[in-house]
Amino acid sequence: MKEETCIFFQMAKANQTGIKFLNQKILSLGVTPVQAMVLTFLAEEDRITAGELGKKIELDSATLTGLLDRLEAARLIERQGNPDDRRSIKIHLTSQGRKTGLEAGRLIAEANREFLAAFTEAEKRSLIDLIKKMRAQPVL
Repeated sequence: MKEETCIFFQMAKANQTGIKFLNQKILSLGVTPVQAMVLTFLAEEDRITAGELGKKIELDSATLTGLLDRLEAARLIERQGNPDDRRSIKIHLTSQGRKTGLEAGRLIAEANREFLAAFTEAEKRSLIDLIKKMRAQPVL
């Protein structure tokens, strides 16, 4: 199979291109693209449980734990007990985390617009619809 017809090769390369583009946009924040997205989500809905956050960003608990460890070490989040359920913790943005999350959200939205600027509105909708359809494929 040639690389130009291999969907897995094309998706991997598209992902690399997108992450590289986003990384350049958020470089000044000192966080990774995934960390920037997590901070953006938390800036929109702070004080959620780690489980709720994991579902929202579709990360398994082991990956999420490492990510939260790094954000906590950078003093962008704090973990606090959940008064409603002692078995879970709530994630709280620090003041710096909120500031970084809001700026990350602005930069991600800007990057999204710039990255898709070559597409028509119909192409953008189709692209997103196709990606959603691919993501809905069952994983063996």
